[in-house]
Amino acid sequence: MRPTAGQVLHFSEDPRITHFEPHVAATARQSEPYVWALDAEQAPSYWFPRDCPRVLAWPGPETAAADRRLVGDRRTHTIEYGWLPALQSVRLYAYRFAAAAFHPFGSPWPHAMVATTAVTPLGPAEPVGDLLAAHEAAGIELRLVDDLWPIMDGVVRSSLRFSGIRLRNARPRK
Repeated sequence: MRPTAGQVLHFSEDPRITHFEPHVAATARQSEPYVWALDAEQAPSYWFPRDCPRVLAWPGPETAAADRRLVGDRRTHTIEYGWLPALQSVRLYAYRFAAAAFHPFGSPWPHAMVATTAVTPLGPAEPVGDLLAAHEAAGIELRLVDDLWPIMDGVVRSSLRFSGIRLRNARPRK
C-alpha cells in the first residue's frame, strides 16, 4: 500500500485512531514533536510489525557499481527469521493524510514526512493486507537472516541508501 498523489501514509496496528498530535517518540533522536508519515517511496519501510527490527537497502544515483552487488538494482528488506511469523500474522493499517501538512525529514535523503501540527486522517484506517504479497507486488526482495548486524554493518560501509529500523529489538551482536 502506497499513498496516492497529494497524500502521505502513517502505518499502525491500531485501527481506531481519529486524531494525531505531534509528540516526541520515546526512541526519538530529536527533541521536536512530530506526527510521522511516509511518501510513496518510503512507505514500504513500514510494511512490518511495529517492533520488527529490519535493515532496508536500495541503490541510489550515488551508489558505486561494486556496492550494487549487495542488493542488485532493487530495494531489499532484511529481517530475522524469528520475526517471520509476526510479519505473516500482524494486522497492519494505513492512515491517509493530505501531504500539504507535512514536510520532508532526514538527510542526506529524506526518509520520512513530518507534521508539526495536529492532523486528522482523510478517512478511516485501511487494512494493508498480506505484507509478503505487498513486498512481492512492489518488487522488493525480502531476505531472512539469523543475524541482522552483518547486513547493517555492510550497508553502512557501502554507498547504498539504507535504513535500520527498530534495531534495538534485533538479536544481540555475536
